[in-house]
Amino acid sequence: MPQKSSAVLETLEETVPAIFDQAQLSLANHRKNCVALHKIHTQAAAVCRPAKDGTKLRLVGEKAFSNVFIDMLSRVLVVKKGNQAADRVIRFMGAYVKYALEKATSKTEAQDDEDETPASRFALRLLSWTLQGFEAKDKTVRYRCITIIEELLSHFTQVDEDTFSQLLYVLEERIRDKEPSIRAHAVCAFAKLLGGEDPDQLPDDEPSILDILLHTLCYDPAAEVRRAALLHIPLTPSSLSAVLTRTRDVDTLIRKITFALLRPPSPSSSSAPKKSAPAPPLTHPRQLVLEQREHAVRDGLGDREDVVRVVAGQMIGAWFDVVREETGGKVMPGLEEFLQLFDAVVPDGLGVAVDALKCLFVTRSDVLRGVKFDDVYFDELTPERALLARVFHAYCLDNKENTRLEDANIPVVTAMAFRIQNACNLLLDAIEGLEDTGMVDSEDGDRAEEALGKLEEAVVERAFIVAELLRLGARCDYSDEIGRRKVFAVVREMLAHEFLPESLIDPCMDVLAETAPDERELIRVVVEIVCTLRDDGESGTVEQSQLQTQASESFDITPSTSRNLSLRRAKQPHQMTPEERERADVVDVRCLAICIAMLSRVNGNFDENSTLEGVLTDLVLPAVKRTGMSLRERGLVALGLCCLIAKNMAIGSFQLFLNQIQCAPEDLKIKVLQIVFDMLMVYEQDLLRRSDELAERIIAFLLQILEVDDSQAVQAVLCVGISKLMLNGRVKDKRVLAALVLAYVSPATADNQELRQCLAYALPAYCYSSPVNQDRMRSIFLTAYRLVTEVHSELKEGQEMISPQHFGLLFVDWTDPQKAAQPDRTDDGCDDIHVDFAIDLYVELYSPITTVSDKRTLSQLLAKLHLSTSPEPIKLLMLSTLLSNLPDEVLKDAALPKVLERFKKRFMKQYAKQLEGLDVDRLVQNPRFKELCTSVGLGPDSEDEQESRLKPAKGGHSVSALLESNASKRARSSSGSSSSEDDRNTEVSPELSVRSTSRSPIVKKRRRSIAR
Repeated sequence: MPQKSSAVLETLEETVPAIFDQAQLSLANHRKNCVALHKIHTQAAAVCRPAKDGTKLRLVGEKAFSNVFIDMLSRVLVVKKGNQAADRVIRFMGAYVKYALEKATSKTEAQDDEDETPASRFALRLLSWTLQGFEAKDKTVRYRCITIIEELLSHFTQVDEDTFSQLLYVLEERIRDKEPSIRAHAVCAFAKLLGGEDPDQLPDDEPSILDILLHTLCYDPAAEVRRAALLHIPLTPSSLSAVLTRTRDVDTLIRKITFALLRPPSPSSSSAPKKSAPAPPLTHPRQLVLEQREHAVRDGLGDREDVVRVVAGQMIGAWFDVVREETGGKVMPGLEEFLQLFDAVVPDGLGVAVDALKCLFVTRSDVLRGVKFDDVYFDELTPERALLARVFHAYCLDNKENTRLEDANIPVVTAMAFRIQNACNLLLDAIEGLEDTGMVDSEDGDRAEEALGKLEEAVVERAFIVAELLRLGARCDYSDEIGRRKVFAVVREMLAHEFLPESLIDPCMDVLAETAPDERELIRVVVEIVCTLRDDGESGTVEQSQLQTQASESFDITPSTSRNLSLRRAKQPHQMTPEERERADVVDVRCLAICIAMLSRVNGNFDENSTLEGVLTDLVLPAVKRTGMSLRERGLVALGLCCLIAKNMAIGSFQLFLNQIQCAPEDLKIKVLQIVFDMLMVYEQDLLRRSDELAERIIAFLLQILEVDDSQAVQAVLCVGISKLMLNGRVKDKRVLAALVLAYVSPATADNQELRQCLAYALPAYCYSSPVNQDRMRSIFLTAYRLVTEVHSELKEGQEMISPQHFGLLFVDWTDPQKAAQPDRTDDGCDDIHVDFAIDLYVELYSPITTVSDKRTLSQLLAKLHLSTSPEPIKLLMLSTLLSNLPDEVLKDAALPKVLERFKKRFMKQYAKQLEGLDVDRLVQNPRFKELCTSVGLGPDSEDEQESRLKPAKGGHSVSALLESNASKRARSSSGSSSSEDDRNTEVSPELSVRSTSRSPIVKKRRRSIAR
């Protein structure tokens, strides 16, 4: 290397700072300054001196340039985050390293030389120097160093193995930094090393870079860190599961980014969208497995934020564009292919497919305009085609798009009847073929099993097609009388067929209810169907001709002239053979399913439909008495539905349902509980209001079940039902409210998301709906707080529970009078709830059994209270008395006096005029004031002393003397305070409690049963 003049080195300290000075002012001049700085760098790098041994050259020019450059860069290390000039300097540093490396690369490629270059040596030295700041105590230095490393790694194409290992180590340490901003940039820098790692060469116990990034994505508490990880993780089969967990992230922006990443680029776009990740984004929805696609659509369209739902809709639209491109760009084939992305034939997948299709109709007018049906479409129905027709029909009806519906050529009702009949025949043929195949023995087991699987799949698809046609038919216009009669007859015939899948009973009943003249006719036809099924089941033959005759004559028979139908069998169960009894049970299960579907759609009175008496006597009640779980369960459900339209039956059967709860298995218990709550909602006047004793026993029984039952599903049903009763004002017992609150925060329900979600809505809604409810919630606070603190102190490892401080803040929020919806202003104390709350808190501070930590927690709640402008005078007197007579033992704690003094100053300032105008002589005789003084140990003085303390100095009435009373005159005892404290909280039973054991009851109380 030839030696150059060292004159350039003498000017480095002038030229380089000048360039940095320009670079910090604007990003626009960075390119020009990179060229100028590279020229200086090249000139300086040419300056070298021979080493002492004379065999090597000392790169003095490179060293001098690096020293000056690092000196300039070091000046930004202490500049705090957010300074734009410092950010521009770091951007300029990155731009220059990129420019220098590109120039060096082009030069070495031209000379076919792979030796180190001045640019590569400069970049490595800059990297090594920056890494030294990673251990700095100053968080600003660490932040600037990690941003420099992130910029450098963006432009490195390769590094040696030692440097790579060092980077892995230091960046992994910074990912665990206590500062979120540092962790976020560390994640970005760490992700840039993904391409240099070979997972196959890692030790078994060492996590890969991707594993660390995925762990950060899922578990880092800071949203900006999770966001950085999400943007830099490649979408691969191994990472998609973790990425999809962010569809339910608490941060709205992260959820938006997640759905944006799952949106493939438009097929018409020539270039893919930019993405700061080492791997390309999602290009096709089938890169996601079926479960992941449904998960993304369900969470996206169900998000609570509009902005997230918009991005999810764009994702769905992009999915449709991709699959439509594969089918030639046509709308109808594209929609069919789009629906194949979901498993619509199963209930969970059906809801997702319907939501996705509706989203397309809402967001894409071109898709809606392109929907057209022809005769061939309905002649060759597939599950996707049937679903598309039904959803399009429902969407047009819901949005009053009648013109568009007519243009789409949906079949008229008469044609629809034949379509349904044809689809049903194909279904029955498939079922018959499946049964025939199952009875044939085959030597080739694998092929037979494969054929059987295909037939089962065909049956499921055919049943789905029939169900969709029935759902479409349930919303058709039946002004055409001939078409209505035809549909009615077809559906009635379907219900009477013994091979019709039970999943089609409800859709059939919807159509039957829509086409029947009235409820009486619907009930009569269903009873006829049940009679036919039971008669055919007993004889073993199906009399189709008789059924068809009845179908053709059904509209000529009025309810008054219809024959009396009997469901009683010729043989009693004890007279049947085991085979006959088994056959009869199968038929009865089916008949009960039909009756349940019918009863759930009937709103008339039971007594007005005499045909129901036979169903109840001969079918429902015998099923309730059976020991077989299937029959008994359906019998109880049918009986419950009968009770909802028969008041006397409900009152007489209520005890039966309560008895069933105690011994029933989980599934049956859930159904019976739902029936019980329905009956309480419908007949609350007779079951909850007529007798206080009966209401007390019912409530105690429900709380007992909530206490002792370990099933999460049962607990959730109980909380949902009780919450409905509370919200509707049917139950006002404070024990019930306390039980719900304790269930909400108990560690025993930490994993019961359904229960927690229900109460997270129900409890605030209950409080905000009425000031009376807020006051009721306030009255249970102290008892509930003591139980929560007790349980919180006994938490075991792995158990989760909110802190007592958070629990108190929940009550402050729930009882905030400003949040009450339409408060009843006729109630004088509707705005005084937080004044009462403050009194309760001070009373607890007076208690000698309250711990210091609890006093600190309770005192901190005082600052959060909203004090009304004009509280009742007696409440002002009570609170002012408590404020000025605190026991000395309370004020001894260093943390309490400041908090209490701040609240006292706020109180005195806000109510100075009201306090001066109080009629103390009258108010001190108030029983509430006397009870308060007794409970906190402020004993009564003699009449002379009391009068002298309460009499104002200059006319009027003042409480100043009372507020300055001598604390030494308080006559209180620990035992007296303790007992009076219990008396203050008799509103909520002290037997209610929470336990933190693994299978602890939610509330603990004395076992009581409503059963006599």
